[in-house]
Amino acid sequence: MLLILLVLLILCFRTKAYYSPDLLGRIHQINQAGPYLGLVIPNKFEMNPLLDSPVFMADEDSPYIDISGRRFRIGTVMNHRVIAVMTGLGMINAGVTTQVLLGFFSVYGVIHFGTAGNANSGLHFGDVTIPRQWAHTGLWMWQKYGDGENDELPMEETGDYTRDIGYLNFANYSAPVGKHIDNLLNNLWFQPDEIFPVNGTPEAREHVFWIPVSQSYYELAQKIENVKLDSCVNSTCLSHEPRIVRVERGCSANIYVDNAAYRSFLHDEFNVTSFDMESAGVAMICQTEGMPFIAMRALVFEPTAEGSQEENKSGIFIEVATKNSVTAISQFINLLPSPRVQTFNLYADHVTDI
Repeated sequence: MLLILLVLLILCFRTKAYYSPDLLGRIHQINQAGPYLGLVIPNKFEMNPLLDSPVFMADEDSPYIDISGRRFRIGTVMNHRVIAVMTGLGMINAGVTTQVLLGFFSVYGVIHFGTAGNANSGLHFGDVTIPRQWAHTGLWMWQKYGDGENDELPMEETGDYTRDIGYLNFANYSAPVGKHIDNLLNNLWFQPDEIFPVNGTPEAREHVFWIPVSQSYYELAQKIENVKLDSCVNSTCLSHEPRIVRVERGCSANIYVDNAAYRSFLHDEFNVTSFDMESAGVAMICQTEGMPFIAMRALVFEPTAEGSQEENKSGIFIEVATKNSVTAISQFINLLPSPRVQTFNLYADHVTDI
């Protein structure tokens, strides 16, 4: 106990009082009641259905704590102690929030959930997807005009850039469809991210494009695929019954995709089903920290042409999608075993196994 308090005081001085002794003391007190399952949510309209749901019970003594502009809400879901936090829009917000969560709190696993776009014609609005792998598809090497797929990229020889993942050729997406017209924008080559795992050699980068979720979490998720989901808002209902389905791949980038051609490209090139702006950021931090992770995203678009009636469902049925994602994660949490082994981490008594 004395050692932990000493470390907290040292951190206070090292961080130039950004984190006061009172705040660090509260964090320690919260961790004493842990460990927790981390629930990471992109924004309020995706988080509020959880907070308003009877499955979430806020902690009576410490319902929340604010750190670095984030509010970490403490409570229980299905008798599991949880800390829920909103990230804000985009990859950077998602990564920063997840790092703060794992750095300060005793967490044994992370569940990320919300809504997503849909690139898979076999799935529909309101379906909850659980990808086995996530990729960040917003890191590119933009090739100069005149070079092609057989031309080496700058710094490819040194391992900085690669042609192994895939590329987008702008000339293939000219109108009218099927008419190939050369394009000065040329090619975008998708690149892997650099990560520095907590158990690796400092400053020794590792390249990763597809980040797997926890295998045990993914296998457990099979047991919720038959859970019944909502399909109606008042008396207005979808034309199909939404379902929970495990899929192969999802992707994220700091891009709001409202373009049918690019959705088709993501599916055809990478076998992507759901796409969003945060999941891969959460996945990357969890991969770096060795933290079990899974993401569940409810689809809010149909993979149809721009301007169709199917596209416009999002305004009517977004409530269905957000509730369905909460249903999926709560039923998943209900199946999780109780956490086990704890080991001391710099900021918290950090759980390393479940």
